Amino acid sequence: MTDPLSTRMEQKRPNKQQKRILTPAGGSILLAGILWGTMGLFVRGLNADNLNAMKIVEIRVFFATLILGLFLLLYNKKLFVIRLKDIWCFIGTGICSLTFFNFCYFQTILNTSMSVAAILLYTAPVIVVVLSALLFHEKITGRKILAMFIAFAGCVFVTGVFSSGGMVLHPKGLLIGLGAGLGYALYSIFSRYALMRGYHTLTISLYTFVFALLSTMVLQPPGEIIRQILSGNTANDLLLAVGIAIVATVLPYMFYTWGLQGVENGKASIMASIEPVVATVLGIIVYGERLTWDGMIGVALVLVAIVLLNT
Repeated sequence: MTDPLSTRMEQKRPNKQQKRILTPAGGSILLAGILWGTMGLFVRGLNADNLNAMKIVEIRVFFATLILGLFLLLYNKKLFVIRLKDIWCFIGTGICSLTFFNFCYFQTILNTSMSVAAILLYTAPVIVVVLSALLFHEKITGRKILAMFIAFAGCVFVTGVFSSGGMVLHPKGLLIGLGAGLGYALYSIFSRYALMRGYHTLTISLYTFVFALLSTMVLQPPGEIIRQILSGNTANDLLLAVGIAIVATVLPYMFYTWGLQGVENGKASIMASIEPVVATVLGIIVYGERLTWDGMIGVALVLVAIVLLNT
């Protein structure tokens, strides 16, 4: 016979899972965003040797493919195996997402400005929330919508567009910039499909880099990049290339994909908005950049959005 008193005590006992503010999967998503935020440190170094944006993307995915491929050879060769009928998932993460969003992002910078390109790129969480609701039946809650718009507002402020005197936007730049946001969003979508088909996080990450590398080689012949690296500060460039591959590519994509197993797409995309906050803070610490009033507001808003999602 059940003791009524013990039953009431059991009901009042706090649930540790409910009290947890941030789950391991959520922490993994945040860590991915933090690591993506370090990318500017490596890009600036490589750019100093006159390597343009698409060349840096190719260097990034080449070394990421090489490093992760060698790791899987030692760790578990079975993770190389994919089914031909599922190849579209990795074409989606590699070409439709990684390559497409980088190409559109850099074209937006050429047609508008860096701040406008960054703002349009961070329309990605809105796209992820809408597509995930349609494709995976994720609920669009009031809390999620509020966090999404707070995070987007934070990203807009972080770009410094208000303190810099406004922005210039042309129809062509707007269209290409929204393409960058779409490409950025598609990684969450195609990764979800790959996870649903039982693929390991490392397998998804590896073939994302493989297909991104194949597509960037069409845009940027690798021979030219090799000659440019060898003609410059070779040791420094190789160190930067390995750094951007491990710190800003392999690890964050691995953490983000793993986190998607326990976090909804929409929520994950919003939480990854921590990336421009980290980039801003590193710019201040490493390069002595000035923190503007709108930058401070932006940092605060993104953090508020993340807290809102996880409480």
